[in-house]
Amino acid sequence: MPELGRLSPKTVASLAGLAPFNNDSGKRRGRRTVRGGRPRIRKALYMAALGAIRASTRFKAFYQAIATRSGSKKASIIAVARKLITILNAMQRDKKSFA
Repeated sequence: MPELGRLSPKTVASLAGLAPFNNDSGKRRGRRTVRGGRPRIRKALYMAALGAIRASTRFKAFYQAIATRSGSKKASIIAVARKLITILNAMQRDKKSFA
């Protein structure tokens, strides 16, 4: 993603296909799903999120908190992937390494 570091976190998540979009029509309120964006980046971030959950206590705690709150483990993995892309965006913007 050449745009990394120059855009807002919400825009970067949307470009990666990790931003939730609503499925509403009239009075009907559908479930929010992630779609669009760049599927290759989304797949890579999904696998990176799985590794981060296993390796880092920070991401594991975040994953478990989201999983207990939402009840969906897949949604929790996507939340970790979105957190990863947000952190990568900030790292590129600030020219700092991961701490």
